[in-house]
Amino acid sequence: MRLILLGPPGAGKGTQAQRLVERHGIVQLSTGDMLRAAVREGTPIGLRAKELMDRGDLVPDEVVAQIVADRVEAPDCVRGFILDGFPRTERQAELLEEILASKGLKIDVVIELVVDESALLGRIEKRARESAGNARADDTPEALKKRLDVYRAQTAPLSAHYERIGLLKKIDGMAAMDEVTAAVEEAIAESVA
Repeated sequence: MRLILLGPPGAGKGTQAQRLVERHGIVQLSTGDMLRAAVREGTPIGLRAKELMDRGDLVPDEVVAQIVADRVEAPDCVRGFILDGFPRTERQAELLEEILASKGLKIDVVIELVVDESALLGRIEKRARESAGNARADDTPEALKKRLDVYRAQTAPLSAHYERIGLLKKIDGMAAMDEVTAAVEEAIAESVA
């Protein structure tokens, strides 16, 4: 099972990904973690990424896509994986589709957690309170606004992209956590059946 989780910051993607990892024995792939690992391991693509990051440049889509391509070949991805945070743009989505197709793989389902953006602020504030001194640096109202602006501009269009190719399942991310999990499981069952 290979899936992508979409939704704005604070929508609950991380929580749902962890539940899927536990229930299905698949791995959650974070592009940030993959990028850091490739740099640490000194892979050819990791060295290229490091050079770019050391100069303060953004890592181009093609480099990030290649890191993902390398990672999905790891033994722990045989049962499947969850992509959360990649793709972020239509260009990245196209690169991902090309890479997976070259490996005889495809995404089974894209799950979008649809939320009321005005309610996200409350979620972020609650998460910051509950995590006490371990709050994420971007769990502030100001940072959330910036992250939402970027999400709307770059990532939200992926919803239409995946809907066009018949992979998108929209789920009410404002429901209770267990209800969201049940809806995610149902969407997966319909898609991989």
